[in-house]
Amino acid sequence: MAGAVYPGSFDPITNGHCDIIRRIQPILGEITLLVARSPNKTGLFSVEERIALAQEALKGLPGVKVAAHDGLTVDYLKQSGAKVIVRGLRAVSDFEYELVMANMNKKLAPAVETMLVFASPEYYYVSSNTVKEVAMHGGDVKDLVPPGVAKALAQKFQENARAKR
Repeated sequence: MAGAVYPGSFDPITNGHCDIIRRIQPILGEITLLVARSPNKTGLFSVEERIALAQEALKGLPGVKVAAHDGLTVDYLKQSGAKVIVRGLRAVSDFEYELVMANMNKKLAPAVETMLVFASPEYYYVSSNTVKEVAMHGGDVKDLVPPGVAKALAQKFQENARAKR
């Protein structure tokens, strides 16, 4: 099996993302966490920083790798031979967006399937955006993100505060 791809911006990776990977890897085998390079989005972390944070967070998990890609996710799947796109669902509000994306991906690559995985209840409210908001205001994010991400967020916001002075 060529495995599955879990695409996203992962700006930054959260414990919710890691939980999904830990749960699906035994089922799907090889998993690539695919960090999107999107020219339309300005992230807090560079693509290289996001890759490094994800690699650190997922270190030691068998069959898991981290990569980056420009362009359409289905193009990456075609190049890699993967046949499954994994997407996480936190709430009903995520469903409509994911449905549209799954159908578009099916149109572009009929052999590719999308697998929607529900977030574990303890992570329903966790998103990269809310984590950044909490960290920006000095809130405690240690239960929301891997330790290396919590440290990187603190450093990033300290740097930004110094730059504004």
